[in-house]
Amino acid sequence: MTPSLIHNYHLYTSTAPPNLSRKRAAEPKANQGADPPRFPKWVRKGRKPPMKPTTMADQHSSSLKQALHDHVQSGSMEDALWVFDKMNKLDAYNWNIVIRGFVDNGMFREAIEFYQRMEMEGVKEDNYTYPFVIKACGGSLSLVEVRRVHGKLFKVGLVSDVYICNALCAVYAKLGCIGDAEKVFEEMPVKDLVSWNSMIGGYVAVGDGWSGVICFRDMIVVGIMPDRFSMIGVLNACAIDGLLQTGKEIHCQVMKCMVESDVMVQTSLIDMYHKCGRVDYAERLFDKISQKNVVVWNVMIHGYALNARPVEAFSCLKMMQETDKLKPDAITMINVLLSCTQVGALMEGKSIHVYAIRHWFIPHIVLETALIELYGACSRVKLAERIFNQLAQKNMISWNTMISAYVHNGWNWEALELFQDLVSKPLNPDSITISSILPAFSEVASIGQRKQIHGYISKLEHRSNTFILNSTVYMYAKCGHLGTAQEIFDRMIYRDVSSWNTIIMAYAIHGFGRSSTRLFCEMVGEGIQPNASTFVSLLTACSVSGMVDEGWKYYASMKLEYGIDPGIEHYGCMIDLMGRTGNLDQAKTFIDEMPLLPTAKIWGSLLTASRNNRNIELAEVAAENILSLEHDNTGCYVLLSNMYAEAGRWEDVDRIKFHMKQKGLNKTVGCSFVESKCQPYRFINCDKSHVESNTIYDVLDIILRKIGEDKYVHNVTKFRPLDLKRKKENSPEHHSVRLAISYGLITTKLRHPVLVRKNTRVCEDCHTAAKKVSEITKREIIVGDAKVFHHFRDGNCSCGDYW
Repeated sequence: MTPSLIHNYHLYTSTAPPNLSRKRAAEPKANQGADPPRFPKWVRKGRKPPMKPTTMADQHSSSLKQALHDHVQSGSMEDALWVFDKMNKLDAYNWNIVIRGFVDNGMFREAIEFYQRMEMEGVKEDNYTYPFVIKACGGSLSLVEVRRVHGKLFKVGLVSDVYICNALCAVYAKLGCIGDAEKVFEEMPVKDLVSWNSMIGGYVAVGDGWSGVICFRDMIVVGIMPDRFSMIGVLNACAIDGLLQTGKEIHCQVMKCMVESDVMVQTSLIDMYHKCGRVDYAERLFDKISQKNVVVWNVMIHGYALNARPVEAFSCLKMMQETDKLKPDAITMINVLLSCTQVGALMEGKSIHVYAIRHWFIPHIVLETALIELYGACSRVKLAERIFNQLAQKNMISWNTMISAYVHNGWNWEALELFQDLVSKPLNPDSITISSILPAFSEVASIGQRKQIHGYISKLEHRSNTFILNSTVYMYAKCGHLGTAQEIFDRMIYRDVSSWNTIIMAYAIHGFGRSSTRLFCEMVGEGIQPNASTFVSLLTACSVSGMVDEGWKYYASMKLEYGIDPGIEHYGCMIDLMGRTGNLDQAKTFIDEMPLLPTAKIWGSLLTASRNNRNIELAEVAAENILSLEHDNTGCYVLLSNMYAEAGRWEDVDRIKFHMKQKGLNKTVGCSFVESKCQPYRFINCDKSHVESNTIYDVLDIILRKIGEDKYVHNVTKFRPLDLKRKKENSPEHHSVRLAISYGLITTKLRHPVLVRKNTRVCEDCHTAAKKVSEITKREIIVGDAKVFHHFRDGNCSCGDYW
């Protein structure tokens, strides 16, 4: 219904309300005869006078009220408004009925406008009016209206009414203003069970589980006995913060209060145990439920997905359909899609997409957002983009999911454009938005743009948000500004385990492994318990910096000291570590004995190790396994082709190129970026498009002569004259990295480092040249490639010549 509906009653052409009784009161008979006057019987017997007979006006008013009530109950608000127009406008009861009807039908804006009309017409509101009006304000997410109504309560003297205060607590919490809800709650002279339940639910709504538990305990202390809604609220609070022991205590309370058989309470218990990581407890409760509805099955499927057990989630879906003969609803599909995303089950996800369309579950913003997440995780960005563009209504979660999909797949420019589009909308980016977009800024944005986003974060008052600050540390580290990353880390008021993981990884990718291990010791010293991600950062640091003994020590301590089972990323780090020492046979045996199925990344680590140790036979084995898992892995083809070229096996090079052409794969064009006056400049191999190309090449020629590369020097061990000619055509002397370094030396101030970014791995020739340049120019040169940052100082590199 449009807002104008409330006032435009003349649009209705009917002359009588629908379904309205038209019976007339019986005509009174004329008096006949003149009987002597007698006292009424109630006077003669000394009784109270009887009620007056109902007049025709009273009957008409009663009929209108009944009709109004019936139309509101049935959701026919247009008919209800027609009836209301025929009624007494001074009766607050009639206004309350209509306001309630709007709220019950989800027409919150209309309810607020109808209340405003009530004020304009001078009708006095009562204590039944305000709970519905406050609920309407919450439904329309209008904090301004809530505060206005709250202010008026002081004027009309209803600010202490328990029902109104309960409504205020619930709405303030819903709008995220838990402080206002607490103030209302504390000032209430009388608190009933609903008051306490409202506050517990409010804390749950803002994600403050511990405060919800404290509120529940305070309720018990003051002598208020909890009901089923209290139990559901506090169990949700335990689930938010993973309070397993407290959840068990509440479970005992549930049994004492005799509400264990309530399906909603059972469902909340299952959800709590799942979110606390005790799937076995959840399964035990689930099996005890004799009559399982769709909600119970959905919670079980969601719990399996949360605990990364997709196989059980799929089995649960099958049992739901076959055993209980229940049909999945939209929530079921959302939960199963989470499992599909975890394992990259694209075909199963597409099947769910088709099922959702056939059963009219779409449009459904949560379901469609889950599909965007699935397609983004499975590198089907165009499909994700199509669903996002077709959304009838976008919320912050859908925007964040699409941005994450772009960033995850390296579509950084598209992510930045979408972020700019979001900023221009009425929606305000939240902490998830900022943390999702910062990796894109670290990859492609200039230093000026990075400073702008940093300022934007401060403007949004996110400067103390640990989650966002962790992403900011990562952004500066990933774009080469390790010092700035450390400064932000040092200024953080609260550091969680992710903060430490981020700064440890920051030093790891810059080749400063000793600093990473020192930070790990500080972290443990401050009482922060390391997790699996901590050891990924730590083992990466050991691998990049060649700290073999330390790497094995930390790998062993994962299980022995911290009870953490190694994951696929930990195994990949250890293979890198073995490759650094040349123990390729040990690395191959390590892969064969892994308890987990090797992924393409695992074989990629072995391929890299084989390339660094020039073991073509093992590289071919690794490449074969990679291509069996990822048929379109361009990097695998290119790396193997380069190995063949370095060995002079040009026939194999041609074979690789032929396969790539057949599959429609193209080698990524290598390019390098360097900034000058906050402006990024891009170079490709033999690039002469820059306005200062002549100066750049003159400086580069001088540098090459200084470092002894004025003549072509090859690193091919076996070659024929024809092979050498082919190799020389791709001479590294004018590679993009060298051009970027030359321009950086020209434009940056003396004694300032030259920072260059490259989208692919730095070749061995350019790596050697950069070391020599740093020595003769006495400048620090930082080159960040696809894997690590190389800090060249005085002829040495932080990677130890292994990358």
